[in-house]
Amino acid sequence: MMSKRTVIGQTMTDSTRTRPLTFDEQYEAIGRQDSFYEGVFVTAVLTTGIFCRPSCRARKPKRENVEFFRTATEALRHGYRPCKLCRPMEARDETPAFIRELIDELHRAPAQRITDADLRLRGIEPAQLRRWFKRHHQMTFQTYQRMLRINAAFNSIQKGESVTATAFDSGYESVSGFSDRYRSVFGASPTRNSDSAIINIVRFTTPVGPMFACATSDGVCMLEFTDRRMLETEFRDLMKRLRAVILPGSNPHLEQLQQQLREYFDGTRTRFTVPLVAPGTPFQEQVWRVLQDIPYGETRSYKQQAEALGNPAAVRAVASANGHNRISIVIPCHRVIGSDGSLTGYGGGLHRKQWLLEFEKEHAAER
Repeated sequence: MMSKRTVIGQTMTDSTRTRPLTFDEQYEAIGRQDSFYEGVFVTAVLTTGIFCRPSCRARKPKRENVEFFRTATEALRHGYRPCKLCRPMEARDETPAFIRELIDELHRAPAQRITDADLRLRGIEPAQLRRWFKRHHQMTFQTYQRMLRINAAFNSIQKGESVTATAFDSGYESVSGFSDRYRSVFGASPTRNSDSAIINIVRFTTPVGPMFACATSDGVCMLEFTDRRMLETEFRDLMKRLRAVILPGSNPHLEQLQQQLREYFDGTRTRFTVPLVAPGTPFQEQVWRVLQDIPYGETRSYKQQAEALGNPAAVRAVASANGHNRISIVIPCHRVIGSDGSLTGYGGGLHRKQWLLEFEKEHAAER
């Protein structure tokens, strides 16, 4: 096996001359039980012969007993076996099959109500399901169901259905109860809300951590890592700009986005075609359009981006606009680096920025 202090795969590249993660930084990252360094490295334990993802809940090993690899495959090649607790060969925070089935069922028939008694009949513990939804969707399973019903009701009313018919079709026992719930979400009664809109949201996993995606009927308006610090601010700004509320629900643009992201992470897609909705200031929108012109596998400096806009002095403004991009990866702000070739700020974390650039460079070279 390699020496105890080897840092595998975190070397510099010609296009991303950033300082690699040190042994100490990787060791400090393990044991936190979060997804921030998911996909960037795995931890191998010499005394047990197993390797773990950075977020493993197992007791943190002594520093003299660990070494780090960039991928699970490299750890396997060096004789380690995957941890049974954190399962590093599987996608972290993947939605369990039984929960996916529940969500699909509700999306097909949002008016139904699945009670705790119904869950127990299916062999599902309500408390376990409640904790999972609170952790990954910031709401309980019962609240998720109510939001789906309101989403379906909004669409019915927008199509011309009467409030009374919609209320009972949505599973409410009275029009007044439906109206109260509707008003609590939209801030107006069902008959006075024709100017409002809905932003649908979905959560899914990627090789570098779980993400949230949002879309309106016109296109995708957000794609962010779930641990981004400015996420709540972005949600509020998006709702204000689009005069909309964010609710769970099906959306063809979200389905198209997830399919194209799967192809991207498989290395078979280099450009996205899903429709986008990216409201911002006129300057921000111009910056975001120019970002999409940076070829896959290549990088540009902030100065080069400012020059492409015809405003060479706007380097800081370009950097600021990059930082306010809400549609990660698809609008590739990760492809912009410092003039000296070093990585600079990235909302998803510099380790993810480096991962994405190295991933794209590797697959671009294969073409």
